[in-house]
Amino acid sequence: MREAAQQLINKGIPLQRAFERPSMRDINPPPPNAAPRTPEPAPSTAPEPAPSTAPEPAHTPNPATHPAEYAQDILNRMGINIDLQANLGHAIDLGSLLHPSPAQPVTEGAQFISGSYTNHAGTRNYKLYIPASYHGQAMPLLVMLHGCTQNPDDFAAGTQMNQLAEEMGCLVVYPEQNAQANHSKCWNWFNAIDQQRGQGEPSIIAGIAQQIIEEYPVNERQVYVAGLSAGGAMAVIAGTLYPELFAAVGVHSGLPFASAQDLPSALTAMKRGVHRAAKAGNPAQPIIVFHGDNDTTVNPVNGEQVMAQRLHHHRGARPSVQSGTVPDGYSYTQTTHLKADGTPVGEHWVVHGAGHAWSGGSASGSYTDAKGPNASREMLRFFRTVS
Repeated sequence: MREAAQQLINKGIPLQRAFERPSMRDINPPPPNAAPRTPEPAPSTAPEPAPSTAPEPAHTPNPATHPAEYAQDILNRMGINIDLQANLGHAIDLGSLLHPSPAQPVTEGAQFISGSYTNHAGTRNYKLYIPASYHGQAMPLLVMLHGCTQNPDDFAAGTQMNQLAEEMGCLVVYPEQNAQANHSKCWNWFNAIDQQRGQGEPSIIAGIAQQIIEEYPVNERQVYVAGLSAGGAMAVIAGTLYPELFAAVGVHSGLPFASAQDLPSALTAMKRGVHRAAKAGNPAQPIIVFHGDNDTTVNPVNGEQVMAQRLHHHRGARPSVQSGTVPDGYSYTQTTHLKADGTPVGEHWVVHGAGHAWSGGSASGSYTDAKGPNASREMLRFFRTVS
């Protein structure tokens, strides 16, 4: 958050404008154990302040001398309930800023290669994991959409999805959001243009999947999309807009389709859920949802609303509820919604006590909590079951 305040100072953004258009970094902060993104270099000299005869209001901290207090004041005025002073020490890890985590080692015989895709909506890079077991045979394809401030290497390390790809035999592609499209590298799930078929980021994500299908022998009945936080919200959008491409959707700590149209409505949806969720989704496309019930970044009601959108097409689906506890970890409730023939149309996992982090993930990546059930393994198991 110190970084957010300093960027406002460096860019000369008026205080009132900052209140009107909060950045996605501020409305979707990382959890305490998340590694912050690399900051932009500050200018060598600060701009001279404009001369003013009026003294600065006493209630506004001086951003030049008290950047943390200045950032706290901004957050308070935007209605974001975060105690910056209490969390500053463990929210900002200067060591990780200077020494980012190296890429995870790749299994012998496997490949983790870089690529890019371009269409009328723009260009995005991606990384594709090809397991050692691949020898030209058709494999499932999973598209993994990272959260804010993350990148493919970080997301792969935290979710451990590449290791599971070795075990279960599938290709995994990680599209990467760039800072030009969103300063905090969030997928723009809250923009109207990015909620339309053939437009914006959904078209790029679908295009990346299609490019992999054209270059490798993919089983086209087993193409899936999943994501975390902003990536989870975008996974819902991509799955909704391209049901003929994606056979199932995985959502971790995400939001329902068309839950916002701009930054203010995005903040409202994250804090409170959607007043009336859009009736969206494809009835033939199963979905699995994970959410911690102690998530203070994206209200857990959003997970309920994601599932409710899908169940709108299956009013006769019956729920089957199971509960359990991870050894030395969290308890959880798993609700499977079944059609009359016993086919699952959705699974909703509520992890009790968990916050805004990938359940069962590895500490080698950000936004993870190892004390929860393994979301990566359960998603792949669900995808196999329904396709």
